[in-house]
Amino acid sequence: MLALKKNNYQEAVIGVESLKEKSSTNLVPLLITIAIGAAFWIIPAPSGLEVNAWHLLGIFIATIFGVISKPLPMGAICIVAITITVLTGTLKLEEALSGFSNSTIWLIVCAFLISRGFVKTGLGNRIAYLFVRQFGKKTLGLSYSLVATDLVLSPAMPSATARCGGIVFPIIRSLSDAFGSRVEDGTERKVGSFLTLVSFQGNPVTSALFLTAMAGNPLIVSMAKDIIGVEITWMGWFTAAVVPALISLLVIPYLIYKIYPPEIKETPKAHDIAKEKLKEMGPLKKHEWYMIGVFALILVLWIFGEGFGISATATGLIGLSVLLLSGVLNWEDVKSEKGAWDTLIWFAALVMMATFLNTLGFIPWFSEKMAGGVSGYSWVAAVTILVLVYFYSHYLFASATAHISAMYPAFLAVCVAAGAPGMLAALLLAFVSNLFYCTTHYGGGPSPVLFGAGYVSQNKWWSIGFIISLVHLVIWGVIGGIWWKVLGLW
Repeated sequence: MLALKKNNYQEAVIGVESLKEKSSTNLVPLLITIAIGAAFWIIPAPSGLEVNAWHLLGIFIATIFGVISKPLPMGAICIVAITITVLTGTLKLEEALSGFSNSTIWLIVCAFLISRGFVKTGLGNRIAYLFVRQFGKKTLGLSYSLVATDLVLSPAMPSATARCGGIVFPIIRSLSDAFGSRVEDGTERKVGSFLTLVSFQGNPVTSALFLTAMAGNPLIVSMAKDIIGVEITWMGWFTAAVVPALISLLVIPYLIYKIYPPEIKETPKAHDIAKEKLKEMGPLKKHEWYMIGVFALILVLWIFGEGFGISATATGLIGLSVLLLSGVLNWEDVKSEKGAWDTLIWFAALVMMATFLNTLGFIPWFSEKMAGGVSGYSWVAAVTILVLVYFYSHYLFASATAHISAMYPAFLAVCVAAGAPGMLAALLLAFVSNLFYCTTHYGGGPSPVLFGAGYVSQNKWWSIGFIISLVHLVIWGVIGGIWWKVLGLW
C-alpha cells in the first residue's frame, strides 16, 4: 500500500554528488583561498613564533576557507594543502603524510564501512519500523520512535547524514504522505513539519553521545591528545555524555511538541503501516543476524576492550573483518563507500596540520596570548565565555568539521591556560562541537537534506533551533556539569 521512499533521498544525494563532480572549479573562491595563504609569506611572523609555524598557519587557514567556500571538493582542497606544505619546505614529506598513519582516522573509516552493513541488509529500516510499531500510535510517541532509531544506530554509524537523512527521513516522508501531510498542498503542519524538526534536533544529541557517531569526533580525540595530552577513550566519552544526552533526548521532542505542535495528535495508522512493512520484510535474514552479532561485538569491545589491550581502532578492524568474512559486505562494497575514503583524505590532512601547529609552537603561543584576555576571571567564567563564543560562532560555518578544525584546538588550549581541567575542557568542547549544528539549516550534514524537503520554513527552523540551543546549554552546562563533578572531571 505504501512504498518506502528511500529512493527519494538516494536519488537526491546522487544528484547532488553528480552536480558537485561535474561542476568546474569556482575561480573566485579559489583565488581568495590562494591569496589568504600567500599573505602569510608576505606578512612577517609575529615575535616569538617560528616562521614555519606561521607559514603552516597560513596554509591551515587557507584550507579551512577552501573547505567553507568550496572552490574544489573538500578532499581535493586537502590534497593540495598537503602538497603545498611539502613544496614550500614548511614540512618534510613524511611529516606531511603522517596523518594517514593516525589510528583514529582508521577508526572512523572502519565505522563508515561497518555502517554500510545496516543499510545493505535492511536492518536499519527494520529497527525503525519496530520502534514505530511499538510507540507510533500517537504523534509524540512516533517522534520518539524516530529519535530512538537514530540513537540505536549511532554508535556504529558515524555519518549523521546517513542515519538521519538516509534511514529516518525516508520513513518520515512515507508516514507524512500516509497522513496527508504534504508540502505541495500546504498540509505539512499535520505531521510532517513536527517529525522533521524532532528527527533533526535529536541528531546532534545522538552524535554527541558516542565517539563513533559523528566523523568529527575522532578528530577531536586526536587533537585533544596532541594539544594537551588528554586521551579520551570510547567509554570515557560515552560515560561523560550519557546523562545530559538522555535528558536532552527526552526533553527536546516534548518541547517541540509544545512550541510547534502537529495538527494530528493521534497516529494509529503509523502502527499499522509499520506492522505491514515488517510483515513484508519477513523474519530476520541470515545477514541481518550477522549484522546484529557484529554490532554487539564491537559495542562490547569498545566498552571493555581497552582492558584487554584491544584499542577502539582494532575493534573497528575486527568488526569490518567479520563482515567481510561472513559475506555481509564484499570488497566492492568497501571500494564504493565514498564517504569513508573521502573522510580518510580530509581527516589525514587536518589532523596533520593541527598536530604540527602544536609541535611547531603556534598553539602554545596563541593560548598564551589569548589567556591574557580571560585573565582575572575564574576558570569557570572563562570557560563559560569561551563555550558560548564557540557554540554561536557556528552560525558562520556550513560544516561541523570545518568549525572543529578551525577553532577546537585554539579554544581548548585557551580553556586549559585559563585553569580548566584538561579532560573536562576537551569533553565539553567536544559535545558542543556536535550540539552547535542545531541552530541553522546549513550547519550540519543532515540539515540540507531535511530542510530541503520544505516541511519547515527557514524562520521557524532558525527560531526553534535557537530555543533548542539554549536548552542544550542549560542541560549540558548545568546538569552535565553536576554529572561531571560526580565523575571527578573537575
